[in-house]
Parts: sequence; structure tokens; C-alpha cells
Amino acid sequence: KQDFCPYFQPHCGGLENYMKYIVLLCDGMADYPLPELDGGTPMSRSVTPNTDMLAAKSTVGLVRTVADGLKPGSDVANLSVLGYDPAVCYTGRSPLEAGSIGIDMSADDVSFRCNLVTVSDEPNFEDKTLVDYCAGDISTAEAKVLVDYLAEHFNNEEFDLYSGVSYRHCLIWHGGTTDLAPLTPPHDITGRVVRDYVPKHPNAAKLYDMMKKSVELLKDHPINKDRIARGLNPANCVWFWGEGRRAELENFTKKTGLKGTMISAVDLLKGIAKFGGMDIAEVEGATGYIDTNFKGKAQAALDALANGSDFVYVHMEAPDECGHRHEIENKVKSLEIIDKDVLGYMLPELDKKYDDYKIMILPDHPTPLALRTHVSDPVPFLIYKKSAPVKGVASFNEESAKETGLFIEKGPSLIDYFINL
Repeated sequence: KQDFCPYFQPHCGGLENYMKYIVLLCDGMADYPLPELDGGTPMSRSVTPNTDMLAAKSTVGLVRTVADGLKPGSDVANLSVLGYDPAVCYTGRSPLEAGSIGIDMSADDVSFRCNLVTVSDEPNFEDKTLVDYCAGDISTAEAKVLVDYLAEHFNNEEFDLYSGVSYRHCLIWHGGTTDLAPLTPPHDITGRVVRDYVPKHPNAAKLYDMMKKSVELLKDHPINKDRIARGLNPANCVWFWGEGRRAELENFTKKTGLKGTMISAVDLLKGIAKFGGMDIAEVEGATGYIDTNFKGKAQAALDALANGSDFVYVHMEAPDECGHRHEIENKVKSLEIIDKDVLGYMLPELDKKYDDYKIMILPDHPTPLALRTHVSDPVPFLIYKKSAPVKGVASFNEESAKETGLFIEKGPSLIDYFINL
């Protein structure tokens, strides 16, 4: 690729003479105008001097990360940003997550995301309301106790339940089927009665039975009694979705010529990295929310570049989580923290160490606060190259990106555009 000799760096004058590539992926950052923000969006109303400094010297435009006919999930959108065509390689969300926690799926296995959720206490399951799709951001330690407890009751020759991170876990159905009709992501139905969203396909009867049984098993568990006593939402139900079979992705280095590292708190992104042959940097205190270790992620990116990676993908989940929860103030705050503690921390170090580098900033998809779920609208992006600044825009947001007139229709082509610009 342009400006890059991946296999002979030690003989070509030092790492500082080679192009480095940074993607700062702010999950769900794009939004719709809100009356609570005087008709603006979190991007347009947040105070982000480092982002705007780059935007003034960057190529800015819109890209369609979710093609027509595909669901606007973080799985599809992040695959697209990394240059993988979901129409060709996507088999479902959960298989990517399963791979990230070390589950070796067989060809006849079907994987499901298993959320620990909070539901209301009506006696009839279908009358319950989905109160909280993440059970109050339950800790990984608490969640493991609950999932292991459920596994004692659910695991058999047909099903295996595995604990993951926080509220995100995995069910493997050996010899299962994906012919289930749509299984609804719980973050799409927060505050709604579950009647219209429970699995109703005959093939999903065993899954639905486990969901209902989980309520009886979890309601009086000591972990949940303690959470209620502390004023926290209990993890009193499991919710299955994101079904799919084993994933296969082309090696990222073979595809791009770049040695890549993934930095994320989210199993999904780690799974994409694993199947694509990228390194995965673990960051202590990375939670996927606004309390995450932002500076730790920034430092991990700098360390990866210093230790031989050419490309780092720094994934920030916080804006997306705030969108799902309708936390307007926190979504604005998350963008300001990313600007200060990630960009503000990284840019001086990048400028000091590297003769040249490129950075691309974008969301994977919008997560509008008003809707509390993902949409497939095109998203804004900026690309900054240290050695070749261009006339950009005064502020990086949805409207300024649209006004440039630059539009990339096919999301998987963005990575080549970034590398070769």
C-alpha cells in the first residue's frame, strides 16, 4: 500500500518513518436534531476542540456503512468500516462474540447473544415490560455467578451457556437452526411490553422456555437481592438474539497490507479482530460505557503502534450506550471526554514520534436518542493526514459532513479510501 513497506520496517530507517493509521470509532455517535439541544445534535453541541482542529484540515464526508437490506447493527457496520462486505461474510452477531471469548464453534452449532436483562414483575411473561436491556450495567463478576448458576440448569447435550462481559453472554445450540424468524435485540424495546417481541417461531420454543424459566431461577438469587437492596436493577431474565453460525473473515493483514490491533471493551469487536487475525489489546478498566478507561485505551493505541502495529482501531462504545438509554447529557459528555482524553492525549504523542500518520474519526451507525436504537443513515467521517492537510470544515458534525458533497456509497470501500488518500 501507499507509503508503506510492512515487512522491512527495521531496515528502512525506524518506525517513525512509516505511515501509521488510526481509526477512532465512536459507536453510535451520529444522531438527529433534538429540541433539548436547541435543534442540534450531540456532535454539533459538544465542545470538541481537538476534533474540530483536525476537521479544519481533513477530508470530510458521509459514508453508508449499512447497505440496503441489512440491519443497522454494530456487527454489520463495524465489519463494513474495516473493509469486510457484510453481504458476503456476515453470518450473525453472536458467532463473532463467541469467538472472542474462546468458543470453538462446530459447523452445526448456532450461537446466540444472551443478555442479562431486567423485566417487570407481572406474573405472565408476555405481560412483562423490558425495563433495562443491560440489568443496570451489571458487573462481570456478578454476571458470571448468575450465568454459571443458569448453566447448571440449562446446559445439556444440546445447549451450552457461556459467561462473557457485564450483561453480554453467549448460548451455543448444538445442531441448532437459524430458522427462527427475527429475534429482537433487547436494546430496541426498552420500556415496551415484551408480548410482541418474544420468540414465537415453533423452532424457537426451547429458547423461549429457557427465557421464561430464567425468571423463576433468578428472581430470588442472592446477587439480585443484594442489587435490589442497593437500589440497582436486578438481572432477572435472559434474552436471546443475534443468532448465527461460525464466522470466517479474510485475514486483515493479507487484505490491507497492514498489521492491525483492536482496542475495545466489547466482545463483538474483539471477535471481529480475532477472526480477521488482528491483535487485541486488553485495557484494564475498559467498560464500554462513559466510566470506561478512556486514557488507557489511548495509551494502548500508542503502545500498539510503538510495538509494530501499523493500524489501530480504537472503539468507543459509550456514545452508543447513551443513545440506547436516552441519556442526552451523557452522550454529549462522552464525545467531549473522547475529544479530551483520547484525541487530546494521542495527538501530541503522534506528532512527536511519527513523521506522518493518518487518523479517521467516524461512528459505525447513528444511535438517535429519540429512537433509542440504531438506524442505517449514512454517517459522517473525517480523514486527517499529517503531511498533507487540506481545507476542511469548521466543526465536525452530521450537517457539515453532508455539506461537503463527498459521499461514499459502499462502506467496505472506505478502508481503501483511507489507506490510499
